[in-house]
Amino acid sequence: MPNFEHPEYPEATLLHLESMVPCRESQVSSLMSIFGERQHFSFPSIFIYGHTSSGKTYVMQTLLETLELPHVFVNCVECFTSRLLLEEILTQLQNLSSENKHGSHVPCDTFNDFVCLFKQEIITQDLQNQTVYIVLDKAEQLREMEANVLPGFLRLQEMTDRNVTVIFLSEIVWELFRPNTGCLEPFTLYFPDYSIEYSADFYAAYINILLGVFYTVCRDLKELRHLAALNFTKYCEPVVRGEANERDTRRLWKNIESHLKKAMQTVYLREISSSQWERIQQDDGEPGHLKGLSAHAHVELPYYSKFLLIAAYLASYNPARTDKRFFLKHHGKIKKTNFLKKHEKTSNHLLGPKPFPLDRLLAILYSIVDNKVAPTANIFSQITSLVTLQLLTLVGHDDKLDGPKYKCTVSLDFIRAIARTVNFDIIKYLYDFL
Repeated sequence: MPNFEHPEYPEATLLHLESMVPCRESQVSSLMSIFGERQHFSFPSIFIYGHTSSGKTYVMQTLLETLELPHVFVNCVECFTSRLLLEEILTQLQNLSSENKHGSHVPCDTFNDFVCLFKQEIITQDLQNQTVYIVLDKAEQLREMEANVLPGFLRLQEMTDRNVTVIFLSEIVWELFRPNTGCLEPFTLYFPDYSIEYSADFYAAYINILLGVFYTVCRDLKELRHLAALNFTKYCEPVVRGEANERDTRRLWKNIESHLKKAMQTVYLREISSSQWERIQQDDGEPGHLKGLSAHAHVELPYYSKFLLIAAYLASYNPARTDKRFFLKHHGKIKKTNFLKKHEKTSNHLLGPKPFPLDRLLAILYSIVDNKVAPTANIFSQITSLVTLQLLTLVGHDDKLDGPKYKCTVSLDFIRAIARTVNFDIIKYLYDFL
């Protein structure tokens, strides 16, 4: 019996599909549930994201072709203007007809023209009674096109009054797409990276060992899940090295027993495990330096909150007079010796964070973020959230005439970890590292 179940398709088709998409059964099952039957109206738009080589394009092509669903597949890198993109969709839509595999070129200058021509093609191709899927691969390129293209595709089902679903495939998250003016939110689906697969029995044996150690001191499901994810790699080490097989529970237990007992000291503290800090010690060559042992090491922040925190760190540890040197374009290079006077050998990191005003924080934020950021209430609410999380400290009162002042309270190791998640080299912007 296939893992996939759907009343629309025969068992042989589902078995074939299952063999074609290994390790993506969960995502395919979710998509089939959203698609429903051919005549059903599907979700207007679906946003699928994940790192490169995570199977997004392959899975979508395989799914649509195996189930023989009418679809159009367009690479937005190849169709790099809105006109090329819209015309390519219409041309492929013509080719769906079995009688006509070489559709004539359809000129289309505007999205309004596209809507009218799309409605005509649906009738011409006799597709009124089933869902048509438009897949836009490398969808991040849509952000470089006219402002109405992305919102138009998100509302294409509404604008055409036709049974159509637009699927966006991208390597970046939806938050980097969302227009400032608001739009119809798509259904989002994440494709995780491929990884080594272990059997359910192997993982169940690991969970039994983990619970045997931690259940007496911790019954919080979220914390137990965190501990399970954190220590699983250590449990698998003998299998990866070929020293044991998945059924050799005794040897696996001996390998992880002392490790789990050490990890009991970090329950609820969200610190990294003993094997991780031992590896860090070996890499750094500084046995006394526990790099990253912080309750903030696993904090998940929204995209712009990360940049706000980076901007706050730069404002706390860079002298205000150096802002032009770091953040003003075409300013030219300024030698560090021009700035140094009395405190020539004093490190700002040794002196600790300095308070900074809100307007300086926002000025640095606008300089380091690639996209244009409007000073909306959402940005100010994220600043408040950072204060609540104690990543920023409010200095004095926020009702002063000259505005509130803040200090950044995180460590250099923590801010470097945050900066890596958004591909920002913070060291290049720190005065102490010139």
